[in-house]
Amino acid sequence: MFSKSKVFNFIKKKLNNPTIINIVTVGILTLFVKGLGFGKEIIIAEKFGLSELLDTFYIAILVPSLIYSVFLGSFKSVFIPNYVSALKKKKLLVGRFQSTSFLVTIGVALIFFLIAFLFTDVYLEVFFDGHTDHYYALIKKQFYYVAPCILFWGLSSITNGILTIDDEFRFSSLSSIFTPISIIVCLVFFKEALGDLVLAIGTLLGSVFGFGFVLIIAAKRKLIHISKPDFMSTDVKTLFGQLPAKLSSSLLVGINPFVDQFFSAQLIVGSIAALNYGIKIPAFAIGIVGIAVGNVMLPYFSKQALENKAEAFKKLQSMLKQLIILSCVITVSLYLLSSNIISLFFERNAFTSSDTEIVSKIQQMYLLQIPSYITGIIMTRFLTSINKNNFMVLTSIISLLLNIILNYILIQKMGVYGLALATSIVSIVNSIILYIYINKLNKVHV
Repeated sequence: MFSKSKVFNFIKKKLNNPTIINIVTVGILTLFVKGLGFGKEIIIAEKFGLSELLDTFYIAILVPSLIYSVFLGSFKSVFIPNYVSALKKKKLLVGRFQSTSFLVTIGVALIFFLIAFLFTDVYLEVFFDGHTDHYYALIKKQFYYVAPCILFWGLSSITNGILTIDDEFRFSSLSSIFTPISIIVCLVFFKEALGDLVLAIGTLLGSVFGFGFVLIIAAKRKLIHISKPDFMSTDVKTLFGQLPAKLSSSLLVGINPFVDQFFSAQLIVGSIAALNYGIKIPAFAIGIVGIAVGNVMLPYFSKQALENKAEAFKKLQSMLKQLIILSCVITVSLYLLSSNIISLFFERNAFTSSDTEIVSKIQQMYLLQIPSYITGIIMTRFLTSINKNNFMVLTSIISLLLNIILNYILIQKMGVYGLALATSIVSIVNSIILYIYINKLNKVHV
């Protein structure tokens, strides 16, 4: 049995740990941001239910989200550990590194914006065949407004990376608050005026304000150092050397939502919206724990790996044990309360009791992935921090193939619920593979 003094000393020790403080800070802010985002979803559910407009919005934003998460998100992930390395050198190298990174981000965003713009019709005909002209018109109409978000998301991503490396987690965590606020304002005050574009315009405004916010904070803290770009420096070469593997891994992972939406589009109208509602609570739980820990631990592991790689492995193992216990408790609690949660938050006006029954069952299937998804985030951050991105390409290939196979099998047996269950199974398998690989690396460094 632990005495009160031992428990108190343990808690006091944890609270004096800067890393724990950062995680708690990001967790609280993420809770606030996610809570506001969840409020946005409640309003959307009230206004649209499982409607055609909502289905088409999710399809319209799918490509921009993929481009950001795969290309620009991957660039941020490899940017952080190599920027940490540059910081240990001369300030001149930091300015060149930043300038090079911003140029690459802008170039990638513009290129893929153009590609997405030119091939929208082909993409819709191939992946979402069999719908009405009005359905496709709604998608394209909204896509032209959400596509520019790619650029602002990318610039925000790099600027947020600079802030987190400087241990400024508060403002970087708050940057994503602007999108839900913008969407809520548009829905409440301008829904009639904006019509079918209300969600798309709200998303675009949020991306612009979010970038402006982090840019102002970074500039005030004098963290922006712009100088002549240098594509030949050692750190930049290392970054570009890791980028293909990270891009390939992220691309393969990012294709999974396409696979799910492709299969769900074969079902009745509203299936895509039902899946998106079903993932809200699991994503909320993952966001609070996974994002809080993940955002802090990438720069932490990057710094730790440069000083003592063996100690970094020990820290990872300890963190994984604690996260598994915490996430399992969260999963069981949410699973048992699934129907009540959906009814409480979404069931009103256009969102009916029959919608609650469908979405709550989907949610239960998605909830099963929480422990594996959260630990997977941490293990991925760790591998990125030590520039071990090549292995994640293999795990991503396995995950994609497994997702396609399971979707095909389970959709015939369970319908839309099978798609959610397949996602959870894939997450569990991916997490196990990552853990085995990290253990193997750990033995090399012991």
